[in-house]
Amino acid sequence: MSASGRPFRILGIQQIALGAPDKGRLRRLWVELFGLPVTGTFVSERENVDEDICALGHGPLKVEVDLMQPLDPDRKPAVHVPPLNHVGLWVDDLPKAVEWLTAQGVRFAPGGIRRGAAGFDICFIHPKGNDEFPIAGEGVLIELVQAPPEVIRAFDALAAGAV
Repeated sequence: MSASGRPFRILGIQQIALGAPDKGRLRRLWVELFGLPVTGTFVSERENVDEDICALGHGPLKVEVDLMQPLDPDRKPAVHVPPLNHVGLWVDDLPKAVEWLTAQGVRFAPGGIRRGAAGFDICFIHPKGNDEFPIAGEGVLIELVQAPPEVIRAFDALAAGAV
């Protein structure tokens, strides 16, 4: 438990997810011009998304950059609106984080904790609060991502000045 009573730590940025009606223009900038390698793809009818997963950096501290387009631009979720779809944060203990944040009045998006496109357990903080859960992302969808042990160790080493 941290000194603040928070039973988890936010370690760093896991990903940024960018959306467009056609991910080809995103690929031109991020893959062709910036040189980010495409490390995977993910297509989901349920999530209405066709995405390329790119990597920025190396090792356990690399940041995933997801380039997304909707499978059907007239269906929800609209992964291209807004263009900065969501920010993903590494968390050292996702179940404890969800439990504690919910008790603090944070609104989570439907779906609960589940396996994400990159294979990690995830959940989303809703972009808008409501009467029952007034704390939210204030217009930004926030993904909490369970950090695997090697990521936790790397961030601990960074905090200790060993990296």
